[in-house]
Amino acid sequence: MDSVGDIAVGMKRGSDELSMYNNSNSDLSTRSDGASTGSDSKKLRVEEALPSRVIHIRRLPTEAMDAEVIALGLPFGKVTNILTLRGKNQAFLEMGTEEAAITMVNYYNTVPPHVRNSPVYVQFSNHKELKTDAASQRTQAVLQAVSAVQPPGSEVQDVLAAASSPVLRIIIDNMFYPVTLDVLQQIFSKFGTVMKIITFTKNNQFQALLQYSDPVQAQHAKLALDGQNIYNSCCTLRIDFSKLVNLNVKYNNDKSRDYSRPELPAGDSRPTLDPSVAAALSKDSTPLLCKIPGALNPLSAAAAAAAAAGRVALPGQAGSGGVLLASNLNEEMVTPQSLFTLFGVYGDVQRVKILYNKKDSALIQMCDPSQAQLAMSHLNGQKMYGKIIRVTLSKHQSVALPRDGLDDQGLTKDFTNSSLHRFKKPGSKNFQNIFPPSATLHLSNVLQDVTEEDLRLLFSNTGGTVKAFKFFQDRKMALIQMSTVEEAIQALIDLHNYNMGANQHLRVSFSKSTI
Repeated sequence: MDSVGDIAVGMKRGSDELSMYNNSNSDLSTRSDGASTGSDSKKLRVEEALPSRVIHIRRLPTEAMDAEVIALGLPFGKVTNILTLRGKNQAFLEMGTEEAAITMVNYYNTVPPHVRNSPVYVQFSNHKELKTDAASQRTQAVLQAVSAVQPPGSEVQDVLAAASSPVLRIIIDNMFYPVTLDVLQQIFSKFGTVMKIITFTKNNQFQALLQYSDPVQAQHAKLALDGQNIYNSCCTLRIDFSKLVNLNVKYNNDKSRDYSRPELPAGDSRPTLDPSVAAALSKDSTPLLCKIPGALNPLSAAAAAAAAAGRVALPGQAGSGGVLLASNLNEEMVTPQSLFTLFGVYGDVQRVKILYNKKDSALIQMCDPSQAQLAMSHLNGQKMYGKIIRVTLSKHQSVALPRDGLDDQGLTKDFTNSSLHRFKKPGSKNFQNIFPPSATLHLSNVLQDVTEEDLRLLFSNTGGTVKAFKFFQDRKMALIQMSTVEEAIQALIDLHNYNMGANQHLRVSFSKSTI
């Protein structure tokens, strides 16, 4: 990766320059939405922290290396400076742009990062840049390492080399329940475009090779998922980078899949491994000790997808409530209905409340914690009505309705009995079609006599540009591609449940396909 060529590392110029952080005990992962205890002034400082290129990282392990801190920022863009305070187990990381820093903080607010298996805490710094001594010997040493002057094996080179492959090697430990190819695709697609998957058994252990469209997405997934359980206390993901950079898939079946080539034959459902793939596999895999009990039914793929990365509580597990806090909303445009429609892609929204004294923020109550985590993981950092929204878990366990006789100006709405819930039917196919926001939308329930021109005009009227269109064979479904993800989000909000006539309502969702 060439995005870190300008990293500079240095020590603090003034002993008191960053003293404001010495006794800080606030962290991004516990930002308040108004329900936590503590002084108003402390909550105000945390909630209103302004974005900055400088990221403050706390609770680092004592033995953590600079390269491991740098690695936290690498997936999000150029890292230009680092300042470590080893005595305080803290560090400051300066990103090349404020946008990269915002993306990093938003991401780690959803998926807390770990260094050496210890959770670390990430938040914006009040400093706009780091002032370090560029002439220090330590700075020069790390600069040389990043510039590849030092031989392979230096700490930074190892970090860069690890993220150079888009292919992950996945081993499932403690496999009490079956893990299918579709379960893996739903889990890993949260972090990027999954291109190919090959599953197989080696040394009595279920394994998989999974290829992303680029190495950065693979780095995201490894950081978030390595060591996590797919199901409650079992099916643990062990993930490392493969030496392969491309997988050769010959069949699309329940053992292997090339998502970019749907025309491949099904074959005989046996995993297809080229000799190069077999040679790349580790020869010392530990045999699986736990057998799959045939009497137990596997959990649904949707539950597995929701359980990944966000540490979602499955049935029987303790977890947070199903209420989300959405902030940085466009208060002139957003309504309870628009939030219901967007968040309803990922779960059944029960209630929405736009905060009276802070109309750029809203509470969204989902049906359960799993749906809340799923919505947060997909919508945090997306652009809606021209603003990048932030979605976090709320301290509230439910959203209260206004008292009888109190007019709250339509800011609170109860959707509990709405007919538009996508997931109210157990076993609904909607559970298998949950995808991140994308520029391509899937349309269903299309009237038979509606033409391509009709639908292009309808979606153009939402303010976006239609780039491509494709009818399915039965013409009851179609794909339509907008020019940006933001335009697709706007079109979904405006046109999901659109009455096309004869009381037939259009259904709109995000698609994993491209046209």
